[in-house]
Amino acid sequence: MQGKMKVAIMEGIGKIKYEQWDIPQIKPGEALIKLDHVGVCGSDLHYFDHGRIGDFIVEPPFVLGHEAAGTVIEVSQDVSHLKPGDKVALEPGKTCGECEFCKSGRYNLCPDVVFFATPPVDGVFCEYVAHEAALCFKLPDNMTTVEGALIEPLAVGFHAANQGGAHIGQTAVVFGAGCIGLVSMLALHAEGVSKVYVVDVVQKRLEKALQLGAAGIINPKDEDPVIAIRKLTGAHGCDLAIDTAGADVTIEQGINLVKKGGTIVFVGYSSGETVNMPMNVAINKELTFKTIFRYRHIYPMAIEAVSSGRVKLADLVTNYFDFDDLQNALEQSIKDKENIVKSVIAM
Repeated sequence: MQGKMKVAIMEGIGKIKYEQWDIPQIKPGEALIKLDHVGVCGSDLHYFDHGRIGDFIVEPPFVLGHEAAGTVIEVSQDVSHLKPGDKVALEPGKTCGECEFCKSGRYNLCPDVVFFATPPVDGVFCEYVAHEAALCFKLPDNMTTVEGALIEPLAVGFHAANQGGAHIGQTAVVFGAGCIGLVSMLALHAEGVSKVYVVDVVQKRLEKALQLGAAGIINPKDEDPVIAIRKLTGAHGCDLAIDTAGADVTIEQGINLVKKGGTIVFVGYSSGETVNMPMNVAINKELTFKTIFRYRHIYPMAIEAVSSGRVKLADLVTNYFDFDDLQNALEQSIKDKENIVKSVIAM
């Protein structure tokens, strides 16, 4: 396909402008996707507001956005599982396929991954993208591309639940009611966890957690989460904790409120290089600590969970913005974190 497309360029911290670029031409093994919806991730907001995340530094001009879904426009001759008109969710990371991590199935740890909107790789706040067809997952007819765009963060939640060994009959607590905390809660429910409690200091986000099915909410401004969980669980504590906050205080609370032999999954990055934790308590309880980095082999199960109705993913979205309004969308998502839990851009 020949022609031009509109691309949103981050030309500096807090500054978006639009340019016309050539529509990308597909290579063997690729598909051309007309993007329909792209979610706004916390990493997009951090790059937009600060210009870096750790060692990843934006060097403008740069294109943000990696939570994407759209419609297949064309495919290369060697692609048989997709055809024009198919709705697809895009897994954003292309790995090398040759390293020890790829060959052992842990491709999310590939050191040579090319991942949308991770400097220096451009993202997908644009009208079209050429992407590896194997990373374009067809959506069932009963799913929308809004849901397709949200498969990416949901995959993070499922990977956290899987790493924690989530299963029927458990009780769990999730620290943080932002997008990743909420998709972790949804994934835990889908995997059969009986009750999921959510902890956050932002009351409106806690109310969103209740709307999405939390068994209970705890605001540390009003009550001690450790005491509250003990009351809610008959002094037993939870089987599993998922920490999407990454703060010293939530790490300590998680260690204190899970039961003996329990598991804690660390998802959220801490603001500093190190964290403090009550290690003696963890040892005495024989706790298991797990961490996650992105996800692997999750998209098919996440799509099936949404298609089957086990995960009501569209309910996560609080705000929709047009592509032409991306500057405002990013600014408002930063300024109004109390009300804006998840923004989606209609392309």
